[in-house]
Amino acid sequence: MTEEAFQRPANSAPQSLVRLLQDFTLEANRYVDTAGGRNEMHRTDLNALAVIMRHTAKGNVVTPGILRKELNLSSPATTALIDRLDQSGHVVRERLGPDRRQVQLRMTPKAFQDGGAMFMPLSRHMGTAMAEFSAEELELVTRFMTAMVEATIAARQEASDGGPASPAPPN
Repeated sequence: MTEEAFQRPANSAPQSLVRLLQDFTLEANRYVDTAGGRNEMHRTDLNALAVIMRHTAKGNVVTPGILRKELNLSSPATTALIDRLDQSGHVVRERLGPDRRQVQLRMTPKAFQDGGAMFMPLSRHMGTAMAEFSAEELELVTRFMTAMVEATIAARQEASDGGPASPAPPN
């Protein structure tokens, strides 16, 4: 391939900023792996707890189907995940509805306690770093990060729909 095929589109982001976002993602993943590993939890376990917490905070019922969809897991993998979280004391299954067939997942106090302990160092260090910025700067960064999350979601959806994974080579 020629070098022209790798040139950035005119509307692409500055590479140094993209690299910083990639570095942040990599370091966040490393932190989750380290913190989870010290507590014998997989990254998927922690992601599942985050999904459950986010939906619960919005007042939504969390079912295995929601977890399966949000984590992009197969049904057997979702069952194994929920079994691990149940056995570790982080999640309970509750039967709902008149026929009690629908299963709701709820985090236990142990999950909140363990999660707080695992993520307290990260929260403390991030809080210290954020304290160096004004409210206006933090508002700008919040808008920026929100836009980056939305852009990442759009790119993921495009990739899952079979959209272009990379720019087409020039004719």
